[in-house]
Amino acid sequence: MDRFKEMQVFVRIADRHSFSLAAEDLQIPRATVTNLIKRLEQRIGVRLLERTTRQVRLTHDGEAYYYRCVRLLTDLEETESAFRDAPPKGLLRVNLQGTLARHFVMPALGEFMNRYPDITLRVSEDDRLVDLVREGIDCVLRAGVLRDSSLIGRQVALMPQVTVASPAYLKAHGVPQTLDDLASHQMVSYLSSATGRPASLDFTIGKEIVERHLDARIAVTGADLYTGAAVSGLGLIQVPRYRITQELAEGQLCEVLSANPPPPMPVSVLYPQNRQLSARVRVFAQWLAQRLQAR
Repeated sequence: MDRFKEMQVFVRIADRHSFSLAAEDLQIPRATVTNLIKRLEQRIGVRLLERTTRQVRLTHDGEAYYYRCVRLLTDLEETESAFRDAPPKGLLRVNLQGTLARHFVMPALGEFMNRYPDITLRVSEDDRLVDLVREGIDCVLRAGVLRDSSLIGRQVALMPQVTVASPAYLKAHGVPQTLDDLASHQMVSYLSSATGRPASLDFTIGKEIVERHLDARIAVTGADLYTGAAVSGLGLIQVPRYRITQELAEGQLCEVLSANPPPPMPVSVLYPQNRQLSARVRVFAQWLAQRLQAR
């Protein structure tokens, strides 16, 4: 195996903090991974990894070598692709927000795979924040404002949002006609996975955005639970319209305060800040943008 293979193995171990997980990702024997790293450290004359029974960590020299390897490997992949004029290939690990995956991505994913037959996908679903590097994920698709400074985001869509409640809730509490009427209303709290704090209800007045924090008897952490709580009559919620098309059509939820809608929700593809955008991630992000903007 050549030196670039050693670098590739070393970077994957550093990302995954594990020889075994790196071997599994790269689909090579665990013993081969161990021997490659031993040979690499012997050749360059420094210790790159600290191994314990629980984890694998970069040494100071290993950290410096890691960032150089990342740049070199990305440059190699981009250079070879440019001269061969070849389509991107290899394993692409993506993590998708659940409702976006079900509504927009999975129904059309076959089209992406037909367009790029040399890309192999490993897809997972989550609403939580994920550690892309530690979990070996190339990119994630998320809705909401980017708050993690360690990630770079490419916005691929803006989703119109609505404020809604169930008919039973509105019968009991009245239909709010103005934002001042919200003083006598309740909301379903949506707890941020990043901060653990409840999100506010946001409304547009002209070009301004105003926040309202209402009383809440229930707090949730998942998109489906959030909608379900509103359908059950537990308070007002704000969601992208696409999520509740069926509930609106069937009369399970009713839109209120349409003159002051929530600001549209950005949808972004996120990837680690210390990585150049690989060809695989680039074409996937482009395809997602096309798919979401054609909704």
